[in-house]
Amino acid sequence: MSVITAYVANGASINERVEYHAPLVKRIAHHLMGRLPQSVQVDDLIQAGMIGLLEALKHYDDAHGASFETYAGIRIRGAMLDEVRRNDWAPRSVHRKARRVAEAVRVVEGREGREASAREIAAELEIPLDEYYDLLADANGHRFFSLDETGGGDDSFVEHIPDEHAGVVDGIESEEFHKHLASAIEGLPERERLVMALYYDQEFNLKEIGVVLGVTESRVCQIHSQALLRLRARLGS
Repeated sequence: MSVITAYVANGASINERVEYHAPLVKRIAHHLMGRLPQSVQVDDLIQAGMIGLLEALKHYDDAHGASFETYAGIRIRGAMLDEVRRNDWAPRSVHRKARRVAEAVRVVEGREGREASAREIAAELEIPLDEYYDLLADANGHRFFSLDETGGGDDSFVEHIPDEHAGVVDGIESEEFHKHLASAIEGLPERERLVMALYYDQEFNLKEIGVVLGVTESRVCQIHSQALLRLRARLGS
């Protein structure tokens, strides 16, 4: 039975269901804003997310086993990613720097056979440690980092996302990608793995994670950026 049929059977209109699930759209939008520059308007994300919610209401089928909230969350985030794709703001220099860091991580970890430390990555890049931390902050502050951005070239990952919304959802739901991603996250250093879990699973913001870890928000930002770039290096193959 589709969710539409169920809602009609329960006497609820689509408008009522949209209103009921609207807080989910707002929560996802505000969570994503923690990774976006100030130039991005939360209202634009919410508007895009509402379109994703309508698509979820139209296509959901509980026969597949996933709850509606889980399915809707994927569609809502996918719609917001479409909005990001249409408005990519990151300079190409930021993408190049991110690739340089990911490549340095890959080289160090391949050579040492263990997790690369920040000092080792900076040494591989032949830059001071403080400059490396500035680079992490720059990458985190200017772009929405996608865990499936592993291609080459100077283009942003959003320039390669298909126009069709289904393509975004298919990419997010890719079983093979999830398998490799889960394995890569499991192999992260303990603190980076904890930050990823708190941020993406528990949806804590960076300030809240800082309280948990007993560090500053800027330090959490560094850990988060380094974890993402480490994942990019490991998923690149």
